[in-house]
This record gives sequence, C-alpha cells and structure tokens, in this order.
Amino acid sequence: MRIALVSAQANPLMLGGPGAGGRHTHVAALSEALGRLGHEVVVYVRREDPDAPAEVAFAPGVTVERVAAGPERVVPAGEQLPLMGDFGRALAARWETDAAGPDVVHAHYWLSGLAALTATAEIRRPVVVTYHGLAAGERRHLPVDRNAGPGPRAGLERTLGSLADRVVAQSEDEVADLGRMGVRRAGTVIVPSGVDVERFTPGGPAADHRRPGLRRILSVGSLEERKGFADLIEVLRRVPGAELVIVGGPDQAGLDRDPEARRLQQLADRHGVGDRLRIVGAVPQDEIAGWYRSADVLACAPWYEPFGLTPLEAMACGVPVVAYAVGGIAESVIDNVTGVLVSPRDTVALAGALRALLGDEVRRMSFASAAIDRVRSRYTWERTAAELERVYRAVSGGEPAPAAADATDEADEDEEALSEVS
Repeated sequence: MRIALVSAQANPLMLGGPGAGGRHTHVAALSEALGRLGHEVVVYVRREDPDAPAEVAFAPGVTVERVAAGPERVVPAGEQLPLMGDFGRALAARWETDAAGPDVVHAHYWLSGLAALTATAEIRRPVVVTYHGLAAGERRHLPVDRNAGPGPRAGLERTLGSLADRVVAQSEDEVADLGRMGVRRAGTVIVPSGVDVERFTPGGPAADHRRPGLRRILSVGSLEERKGFADLIEVLRRVPGAELVIVGGPDQAGLDRDPEARRLQQLADRHGVGDRLRIVGAVPQDEIAGWYRSADVLACAPWYEPFGLTPLEAMACGVPVVAYAVGGIAESVIDNVTGVLVSPRDTVALAGALRALLGDEVRRMSFASAAIDRVRSRYTWERTAAELERVYRAVSGGEPAPAAADATDEADEDEEALSEVS
C-alpha cells in the first residue's frame, strides 16, 4: 500500500533537535513501523531550507519529501494557516495521476489535515486525520489568554472531522471532545501512539549522575508554560531531599536566551530551590532513554495533554509516573498500578504523591514492573501500525466517509469555511 503521511509542521528529520516534540516522534516512528510492514511510505513536510535536499531516504520503505509552500524558512505553526492551501495544491500536483498518488493520505495536526483535504479535492483519495490536540481541549484546560482562543481553528477542526474519511483519536478524552464538536463516533477510531520498546528499556546506561543524597524527579517536554514545570518547581519546596531535572527546550547553549528557561530558574530561586533545579535542554534522541533510567520517578504536570508520550517512554524504562490526570495520561497511567494520578493543578496532592513514592522503594519497584508490562502489551509501535493498517484498508476499500454532523446546514458551513482557506 502507498501511504502518504502529511506532516507540514513536524519533520521527522528534525527529531531530537530543539523544538522537536511528541509529534515529531510520532510521525517518525509511525513511518518506520509502517515501512517494516512492507508499505511504501512518503512523509510530506514543508520546505524550510532552500539548500536542503528535496527527498531524503529516512528508513527502509520510507522517504521524506520537502514541499515548497510559503517562505523557505521556519514559520511558527500559528502562522502557517495561509500556507496550507499552497501546500495542498503542491501535493495535488504530485499526485495528479493514479500511478503517482497514494492509496491513503494520513494527515497529522489540523493544519496538515486542511492541506490533505485540498490535495484530494479534485482526485479523490481517502483522508485519515490525527489531530494531536484540539482547540476545544485547550479551551477547557488552558487559561483564557493562553488557549486557542477565538479564531478559525475550532471551526476548521470541525470541518476537518466532517470531511475526513476517518478521525484517529488517541484517547477516550479526545473522542469526547470530538463528539462535542459534532464529529460522529462511528467515524472515529482510537489508536494510541506507540513507544520504541527496543530503545526505551529498563536495562542500559543511565545518563548523568545524581547528586549525592538526592532523589531525582525527572520531567521531559518542550519549555512551554502549559507543560506545568512551574507547578513542579512549586512542588519541589514540599519534597525535601529531591532534585528536579527538566529535559527539553533549546539545546544547552541556547538556554540562557530562552525566556521560559529563565523564568523557571528565577521562579526556583525565589522559592529557595534554585540549587535543586537543573534544566538540561534538548538532548539527542538516542540519549533520552538514559535520562529516564537516571530518575527515581517521572513527574508530568501539563495543564492539557491530548496523549502524553513521555509517561509511556518512562514506563517502558521501568520508571513510575506521578502525573496530573489529564487527557490521555489519565488512561495510559493506571493509578496505583503503574504510577499515581492526582487532580490537575493540585500541587499539594502532587507533592504528597511524590514524597510518598520517593520514600517507598518497594512500591516504586512494583509500579516499575507493572509499567513495563503495560507498555509492551498495549503501546508498541508495531501494534499502533497494525491497527492503523486496518484503518487504511477500510477507508481505501470503499467504505463511506462518516457524516459530519446531524445538521445539514452545519456541513454546508464547513464546506464554505474550507473553501475560504484553500
């Protein structure tokens, strides 16, 4: 099967670099897993460097192609909506004959989904979309001045869910949000993200050395306020005998110039825990497992997280998780089995859970064993790719696309909204 992964905003070739996050990991690992199943996979990304090669062999059966759409430089995702029409038309030109086109198009992120709909408007090909986060979810969980806010995104996400042949959700929480948007459950399938269980293992070297006498709390993610690192710094005041290590953000050399890194360090200094906070910055992809292994516990305190890959990576390494019960994390982490879940933004409960777990080695060992078993039984990339393969075969075999919403006039409005973007 010929599979097009449209990922204008997350280039798998940038995996492990500054700014790369869970979506980069997802697209890269999924493409590799599909290639191992014998499919012909092309990942389409937006060209950001005029000197970069147009095509790169990424893995067996997988090619990454750069598509010219807008300025050939880095453009923040929040500014890319006007570029997606050109991106989609460029894809359509590449796929203008059946021999050149894919059997199925799988878009990652709502912007890429709009490009995929544009690309398949004239010559029909089935479109599958994974949102990797919804405006509706952000509005429910983030402060008003930091969420998706007013604007076209929410309406266009509804349009996308209405017109795509399948929507791939990553958790029941996301399915609920999609339902509130008007996307029918019959057109949605849950396929969680996966973990590279060959790389993320309990055995292997640990990165760095802990400071003598201190337990290590690790947190991993991009340096964004919504990731909740400030909550963890507040918690650190209530967890004596522990250090907090944050992996993510720009590389080490750029941390001094990063506003969020400076804010977090200043906050830690004000709370009197500056000497127990360490911000590592971005690390190479092949070193991240070692950082998980160096920790006693992984702490996840995002305000909103549609899926949450880092808890699963930590669990695969035998590290228990203490986290806010938000989004997909509330489903992947089993409370009091593979870790501890507490109510979102409850820093007192979070501190108590961390203190209790750090002080109970037997409980940590029990959680670690259960965590490894859960990841290997449910969250491997092989399983994810196999489940998506069934989705691809279903939509390319002539199954009708799910209806957009119960009201015909809403569907008409969605079509009009998409035409304005294209």
